[in-house]
Amino acid sequence: MTSRRTLFEPFRIKSVEPIRITTREERAEILSRAGWNLFRVRSEEVLIDLFTDSGTGAMSDAQWAALQRGDEAYAGSRSWFRFEERVRELTGFAEILPTHQGRAAERILFSCLGVAGKRVINNTHFDTTRANIESLGGTAIDLAVPEARSPSLDHPFKGNMDLVRLEAALAEAAADRAHVGEIAAVMLTVTNNSGGGQPASLANLRAVSELCRRYRVPFFLDACRFAENAFFIKLRESGQAGRTVESIAQEMFSLAVGATFSAKKDGLANIGGFLGLRDERLAQRCKELLLLTEGFPTYGGLAGRDLEAIAVGLTEIVDENYLHHRIETTRRFGRGLAAAGLPIIEPPGGHAIYIDAGSLLPHIPPRELPGQALACALYLEGGVRSVEIGTLMFGGIDPSTGLERQAPLELLRLALPRRVYTQSHLDYVIEVAGDVAAHRSELSGLRIVEQADSLRHFSARLEPVAGDDSREMFREMPAAVGV
Repeated sequence: MTSRRTLFEPFRIKSVEPIRITTREERAEILSRAGWNLFRVRSEEVLIDLFTDSGTGAMSDAQWAALQRGDEAYAGSRSWFRFEERVRELTGFAEILPTHQGRAAERILFSCLGVAGKRVINNTHFDTTRANIESLGGTAIDLAVPEARSPSLDHPFKGNMDLVRLEAALAEAAADRAHVGEIAAVMLTVTNNSGGGQPASLANLRAVSELCRRYRVPFFLDACRFAENAFFIKLRESGQAGRTVESIAQEMFSLAVGATFSAKKDGLANIGGFLGLRDERLAQRCKELLLLTEGFPTYGGLAGRDLEAIAVGLTEIVDENYLHHRIETTRRFGRGLAAAGLPIIEPPGGHAIYIDAGSLLPHIPPRELPGQALACALYLEGGVRSVEIGTLMFGGIDPSTGLERQAPLELLRLALPRRVYTQSHLDYVIEVAGDVAAHRSELSGLRIVEQADSLRHFSARLEPVAGDDSREMFREMPAAVGV
């Protein structure tokens, strides 16, 4: 199948959901009412929702059938044992703690590692990962390879950790913990969400693992998109083409002492996650906290039917026909956006396309949130919902310095829900984005008028720098897309 020129979905559609078609005038009122924050927009007011790939995918007939056998016993349910068996088969971790989603696993892990006053190193922390570390008094350090900071550079593994800087940090901490500060853990996010959905190579994972063993620092995976990362390894890394995706994934997990996982991504489920560990004593501490915040360790905040759906999803996710379609669809979407005049992070990632909003909108400074301005323009002109990954998401006050921080890149993410949209939907998005790009000089920035102390992008209210009326922020563009 992978040799065929025509790409088609390796599934049939059994159920459909109607899309409500809104007008530009309606969307202008919606944006104003939502305070220019797309988190505040109702789902029925969105035409194409590329806000996130987390929990927004379509489950298979096998998953829906599995829901019917969910055992809702409080302790020791049959569904738990099916879930545990599949997770152990895939990861090799002896201790499996189910959680309601990935951020709960993060919270439990970082609490029990005691990150207060210590550092956690990652290729690039995502928003909730960083927030969980900082809220517990730790410091989140990003050490992605230098290539990750060059959006237009085509490099196969921009999700790699910078090994030189990692070893320097580990050696410095080992030599003088009292003054430099202890490193509580090293974590690698696969694929690297904040860095453009870019994969890490198996060689890099092996090297990071070896360094952490040498310096006696625990190494964890943020494994939300492990299958996409494993497929990229199969496609791009020398010596890996003849392996199955599952065997590559199993080796990835074998290199770490534990992993956090959101089943809302590569679990093909709408909710759920887990924390996997090898250390029995650490697992016991984590279970005690799990009991306080999630539930009994054999359900962890999930219904039995959720555990069943995840167990099936963790088998379907390593199907290589599915992964070929997933990665190739994303690649073609990225190529279409680039051809329409939008600079993207190269090469296209696994779960999303990232537009370099800073390059597209050089007249909008980071403090006026170019990524968010672009997100609002896409929604206003075509009802497309996306998410800013820039200074709105990663700005705010740096707890270590007390100063306002700026994101290294001003990005807009268009995330593809799994098994949801067809090529005609993505062609529509490309058309809308091309129209916005053609009139980019007419876009103006936004300012924050209300924000929370942490994870401000979820609830902030904004307004256009040019004025409060959305009709004045962007000149009305030609109605080329029919809405």
